[in-house]
Amino acid sequence: MPDSYSSLLGGNLPKLAETHPHWGRLYGASLSLAIAELTRKRRGLVLLLTPDSHTADTLEHEIRFFLAQKGDQLLHLPDWETLPYDLFSPHEDIISSRLEILHRLPSLKSGLLILPVSTLLQRLAPIDYIQGTGFDLKTGDLMDLPEFRRQLESAGYHAVTQVISHGEFALRGSLVDVFPMGATLPFRVDLFDDEIESIRSFDPETQKSIEKLNAINLLPAHEFPLDAEGIKAFLCVLEEKQMS
Repeated sequence: MPDSYSSLLGGNLPKLAETHPHWGRLYGASLSLAIAELTRKRRGLVLLLTPDSHTADTLEHEIRFFLAQKGDQLLHLPDWETLPYDLFSPHEDIISSRLEILHRLPSLKSGLLILPVSTLLQRLAPIDYIQGTGFDLKTGDLMDLPEFRRQLESAGYHAVTQVISHGEFALRGSLVDVFPMGATLPFRVDLFDDEIESIRSFDPETQKSIEKLNAINLLPAHEFPLDAEGIKAFLCVLEEKQMS
């Protein structure tokens, strides 16, 4: 950030939870610039609450510009963009983004987290579910295909003939295609007998390989379990609430 901006906040940085400094006359993108400077100077994670998703999206783009090389320190946990009684689920890309951020949050020591108020009001999955339900794949590992399929289905992934969207997988002979939540591209796992010989990312439209990788992490496909045990637990809680 240029030196001419270094005194934008002056000494007006909050140090304790009890302090409530106020910023005024920040027009245009100057608010985003001030937040970016605060993120740089502040030790620990900064939480930014916005009144709605549109404001969160706007601030995210502007702050990412001002953070430049440190843009990876900016996280935006999006709203589900569904109403309580909608008959459809949130889009797979939204779920993917949320799961990727929820997976990173426990180990995050600094940076900026943007939250619309509507997102703050939603319950989050327990940390042990997000961290414990996923699993890793590495070249050289042994893979039992029937067991791997069971793991994927238990984590909420759907079997398809061609992988295009997050949360899908396809088994074709010695090839396993999977599009993990939190990933920008799907991956193709090539087996030699029962050993993982190679892992490559690929373009879901052209199906052409892009980059060779040594390991990948697969997050659960949902923020809550949809296996038989999870559904049974949900029905038990629902029945208790109806009786109370």
